[in-house]
Amino acid sequence: MTPEQQSVAVLGGGAWGTALAQMLASDGRDVTMWVLEADVVEDINANHRNARFLPDAQLAPTIRATGLLDEVAGAQVVLAVVPAQHLGSVLAQMPGFSGDLVICAKGIEQATGAIMSDVAAKACPRATLAALSGPTFAHEVAAGLPAAVTLACGGGEDQWERLSPVIARPAFRPYYSDDLIGAEIGGAVKNVLAIACGVVDGLALGQNARNALIARGFAEMVRFGEALGAERATLTGLCGLGDLVLTCSSTSSRNFSLGKAIGEGQSARDLMENRDTVAEGAHTAPVLQKLAHEKAIDMPIVDAVVALLDGAPAQDVVTDLLARPLTTERRPA
Repeated sequence: MTPEQQSVAVLGGGAWGTALAQMLASDGRDVTMWVLEADVVEDINANHRNARFLPDAQLAPTIRATGLLDEVAGAQVVLAVVPAQHLGSVLAQMPGFSGDLVICAKGIEQATGAIMSDVAAKACPRATLAALSGPTFAHEVAAGLPAAVTLACGGGEDQWERLSPVIARPAFRPYYSDDLIGAEIGGAVKNVLAIACGVVDGLALGQNARNALIARGFAEMVRFGEALGAERATLTGLCGLGDLVLTCSSTSSRNFSLGKAIGEGQSARDLMENRDTVAEGAHTAPVLQKLAHEKAIDMPIVDAVVALLDGAPAQDVVTDLLARPLTTERRPA
């Protein structure tokens, strides 16, 4: 079967799921989207828009939305773009899926501490898993602006040869990896660190402070990733450092925006309750902290984010970070 003949579906009708569907349909391919919200299904099918989650994008007419999982479960390639905390419950409704399942959710399951590939493997044991991750904002991908991502293939080079022609577009360039764990950890940890960088921006602490936080946060990402079996080269690539720098530098990031609002004095609880979109880092932070403590991995920035989400004053949390003992960059700190 040629790449053009493979049927493709997207699970999730949020901004990122919609952007990926638009990217896949940019060459005229038929793409089916499973969408939870009935109003979004109607908007996509009737108006070729998703005014609720990606209002500025004009969608290709070859994108069709449905609220029925059965209508996407038969596709050869499925991109799973539902929020991380709901991935398992959605995939559990299609346990017989046996095609290529590309995980695009970034996070760690709170209830189990499992990364997304473990969640997916349990729900869809016959699927061949991959992960797509990298420095991408949905509105830019939907507009056809250039982007590069990591496509980590659990099925190795055979899966890459099968998937890369389906996913690659002139302005959307995937790079191969066989390090599924590294790709997922990079995406999960950077969301937590982006909240911290948003707080720094909200407190008006300056560019020096934010970039120091990015560098020291990256050290935490590498420590955690290597402890779980990730390759350092993966974490220094697009899905680790690349995604971290982008997400920690712009209010286009939901996690950065959440942190910025906390830094400006708003309540984390109120912000989470009143958001229509998901800031995955807020859900990942507590379980990431728990796993780090269990494995004796020092992650002070992650600890700080958890304290902020629990309501600690932002200035006090920053003061505590700055008061940590002096040490060297060449060992965990």
